[in-house]
Amino acid sequence: MVNRGAKTAPVTPRYFSRDESWLDFNRRVLEEARDPANPLLERVKFLAITASNLDEFFEIRVAGVLQRIEDGYNAAGPDLKTPQETLDSLSERSHRFVKAQYECWNQELLPALHDAGIRVLGWKDLSEEQREFAVGFYRQDVDPLLTPITIDPAHPFPRVLNKALCLALLLSRKRRSVARPILGVVTVPRALPRLIALPPANGTRDYIFLHELIESQTAALFRGYEFVSRAAFRVTRNSNLYLQEEEARSLLESVRSELHNRRKGDAVRLEIESDAAPQIVDELRANFELDEQQIFPTDGPVNLSRLMNLYTQTDRPDLKYPAFTPHALRLHRDSTSLFDEIDRHDILLHHPYDSYSTVVDFIRAAAEDPAVLSIKQTLYRTSANSPIFQALREAAQTKEVTVVVELMARFDEASNIRWARDLEDAGVQVFYGVVGLKTHCKLALLARRSPRDGIVRQYAHLGTGNYNADTALFYTDLSLLTRDASITAAVHTVFNYLTAHSQSDDSSPLLVAPLNLAERFAQMIHREAMHASAGRPARIIAKMNSLLDPGIIDALYAASQAGVSIDLIVRGICALRPGLKGLSENIRVRSIIGRFLEHSRIFYFQNGGEEEIYLGSADWMPRNLFERCEVVFPVLNPALRLRIRDEILAAYLADAAASRFLGPSGEYRRAERPAKGSRRDLFSAQDFLIRVAEGAATSADIPPEFSLPAAAWKDAPQPAAARQNGRQKKATSKTAKRSDRLSGDRLPASAVAASLTVTSDG
Repeated sequence: MVNRGAKTAPVTPRYFSRDESWLDFNRRVLEEARDPANPLLERVKFLAITASNLDEFFEIRVAGVLQRIEDGYNAAGPDLKTPQETLDSLSERSHRFVKAQYECWNQELLPALHDAGIRVLGWKDLSEEQREFAVGFYRQDVDPLLTPITIDPAHPFPRVLNKALCLALLLSRKRRSVARPILGVVTVPRALPRLIALPPANGTRDYIFLHELIESQTAALFRGYEFVSRAAFRVTRNSNLYLQEEEARSLLESVRSELHNRRKGDAVRLEIESDAAPQIVDELRANFELDEQQIFPTDGPVNLSRLMNLYTQTDRPDLKYPAFTPHALRLHRDSTSLFDEIDRHDILLHHPYDSYSTVVDFIRAAAEDPAVLSIKQTLYRTSANSPIFQALREAAQTKEVTVVVELMARFDEASNIRWARDLEDAGVQVFYGVVGLKTHCKLALLARRSPRDGIVRQYAHLGTGNYNADTALFYTDLSLLTRDASITAAVHTVFNYLTAHSQSDDSSPLLVAPLNLAERFAQMIHREAMHASAGRPARIIAKMNSLLDPGIIDALYAASQAGVSIDLIVRGICALRPGLKGLSENIRVRSIIGRFLEHSRIFYFQNGGEEEIYLGSADWMPRNLFERCEVVFPVLNPALRLRIRDEILAAYLADAAASRFLGPSGEYRRAERPAKGSRRDLFSAQDFLIRVAEGAATSADIPPEFSLPAAAWKDAPQPAAARQNGRQKKATSKTAKRSDRLSGDRLPASAVAASLTVTSDG
């Protein structure tokens, strides 16, 4: 007999919501802004980053949900939520997040900045000298760029560009006391800094927001009007590109056209000062056709991302992270060039701890060396004045140079179009990859005729990050420089795929998306499960930006059930639920947010004792596995594998200062602070790796009491035997702490003693 009154137990989804997980990531960044252990101006930077992140979230993710609702989709996703349920959840979470952002700014950062002698002032707070300076700056630099507009039948509402900061003003005619107030709009010029530095007062560093300066002078812009109210506002628009890809040349024109349309896409969010008059809010809401949940009142300056100017404009090294100089590669005494060094051995670089200049030198050397016959390279994002870009242009004068440019690298499309055209003008053969796929792999391939024996050999650079010397200063990434014939031949095959869509049945030893990457990862995860079932060593450690693919997650669940010990280091989105009994109890997930943005992808498989380590450009997301051209490559050199395992991965697993651990219900928890002291006393992977780069630490210095991945969530106490083992390691580390170098490649102490292993208990 059926009990029709019985309540059905809620179903626990196998996967976390992608978008809610992303918001959780941004909240972890906000925690860094609120953490007094971080230098003050770095906290300001973290807050600015959260605002910039949220902009992109609304432009792409929220816009996409709204589009699905408008198109009539109502099917639930992997998280068992419909698009409307997703939108409602994201709206509620986003409003709470924005409130927390402004609490951080108003209650924590502003007072701390004031105490440090850095003041962000309103117009009424300026001294006479400062006002005189500000008015002079306004008249000379600001006023010529302003176009005041009043909204009436002859002046329709202006086309407000995406994320442009504007001022809305309620105005009434001085000679028409009965008339209803009308709306005036002024766009704040993007060409000017959002924070204006003022003459110091009593040794302080003072600033005023540009929009407040403009507000103070609006009487001159709207003569004949009285001001009823005013408020700054900003509109975020749908910035997805909707392209019909055809041939390569039309793709370039299509992207260029869509970039123009992006500036005028449908509005998805309105930010407006919280004290704005209701009439201003109502008129803006009606004009942009927004629902109530799309209005975000701000208790402070609209567009917190511009606080990055405060960080860059304020020269206070005492309020920033200590300066750090990356380790520079040193050639062997018998090497006369970087090519000689690569002839000797593979080179592994861990950026930013190892200088990115070696990668730049690799391309420059190729451009300048007459023995180099051809250069092939992918470009996804690069810096504004990229030395690599310049080297490729120069090389085209004397060599065969082929570049695959990804036009649709999000928000870098315009600059990539310019680079593509400049490269073509210089004689470079430019291609745009495979239709329907983004080219996200990071590859460079050189063909060089050896001056010694006349044989043409290939040299390759494979990386986890972009060819961007600027971001390489604060993104953690890995680079491999190699002459290994199997790898260079496979890279050559990948370039044939990108330029001619020539598919090879065998790209080994590389894993290539969309050809075989998802399949091979699934096979390697299943292989670990088979090892565990047979009682052989089985361990997976995977570091990435995001984990979202259901197929990979299900394979990890199955491996966990088979007894495989799995540690996942996932900076951002993680849809996998760890720690669920009978499903994922052998899986631990941590996110590390710190000084550097963790961008490297590392995949370790214990493989029954025959360890394999892969690096690459791909996260475990459907778009990386199936919708992009990605390359994941093996580390074949045993010494380099040891460095990755015992120095890099071990440090991340030991980190207690910047790690948050993901629980089965979706919450992230930090490691408990020590009973005495502060979070600064906890082991930090990034600080440790800086010391390694400076020659002041080795893998033997990783404290074993924090290397507890199996007990990380419960913060279990360290067994006494392990503590004793830790003391022995520290005792021996004094002799091991020497800067062993293999022509610039650091070897961990274990490369000599082979004594420290990354096992299931850390």
